[in-house]
Amino acid sequence: MKSYIKTTAIFIGMAVLTTAAVSCRNNTIPETIEGIALGTLYKVTVTSNAPANMRSKVEHVCAEADSMMSVFNPHSLLSRLNRNETDSLTEDIVSNIELARKVSEMSNGKYDITVHPIVEAYGFVDGTPQTDADIDSLLRLVGYDKIEIRDGRLVKQNPGTQITLNSIAKGYTVDKVASMLETEGVRNYLVNIGGEIFCRGTNPNGENWHIAIDTPYEGNYAPGASTSKIINVSGMGVATSGNYRNFLTAPDGRKFTHIIDPTTGGTTESDLLSATVVAESCALADAMGTMFMALGYDASLRLLEAHPEIAALLIYSDASGNMKIHASTAMEQYL
Repeated sequence: MKSYIKTTAIFIGMAVLTTAAVSCRNNTIPETIEGIALGTLYKVTVTSNAPANMRSKVEHVCAEADSMMSVFNPHSLLSRLNRNETDSLTEDIVSNIELARKVSEMSNGKYDITVHPIVEAYGFVDGTPQTDADIDSLLRLVGYDKIEIRDGRLVKQNPGTQITLNSIAKGYTVDKVASMLETEGVRNYLVNIGGEIFCRGTNPNGENWHIAIDTPYEGNYAPGASTSKIINVSGMGVATSGNYRNFLTAPDGRKFTHIIDPTTGGTTESDLLSATVVAESCALADAMGTMFMALGYDASLRLLEAHPEIAALLIYSDASGNMKIHASTAMEQYL
């Protein structure tokens, strides 16, 4: 949703870069590679025993993810599924759809990967809003309960239903890169793709990895330039969703955020500025971060009360416009 927006809470387009790794120094010189993948920047750091041809192996994983799950790649499997040219699914897409359904159910439908037609109508796919879009008609195509998986195939109630995995696929790709590194014998590493992170082991100082959470104000486009909190993590995925870097500006100056409410089809104004989640996988953290942004601050608090196991850090604006931070009980161990 994200505003689409990141979509229903779904991050769309380049994910918002609201999480950045803090560098550490000692006598150990980590090996780091950087580049562009999935339409955003990636950075992989290992403190020792880097695999041979690490860059090509990382970029191969990312290229495979793009060929399967990108709505911006017209030749991807997901694009072909949306055009009804095939109904055959890979294990990766099945895994993402099943995980997305769990988050949709948790949020009572505020997170929904079938919001793609509305995201596209607002111009968050190609940057061009559709002036003649009938949102009410498009809403009939939206609903996570309108799709299912049968024998490895996607079944739609309506052929016009389309899905986007932008709020989950980047985190999932981070997990895939992490899995590749572990298969190669790497035990101390941090994978960062567009601000979505998975790390394991220790940083060069022998400590848990330190991850900075950017201060969510409009104009803060440089990850790490202004930070609000630092969390200490190992063996977990971390993702941050926000609405201050990903929005469109209409000719009259109005701003449309990347969060769309899949129950109404409208863009949302929220007092929740960013949501950071720590979870066992980056895919889950990615989806849940978007979910919280779609819910807004008050509804997010209620969900956290019902699910005390969720580690979340919410940065919000109070009634006076002041920026405040709320950390769930489960998040406190990482602060």
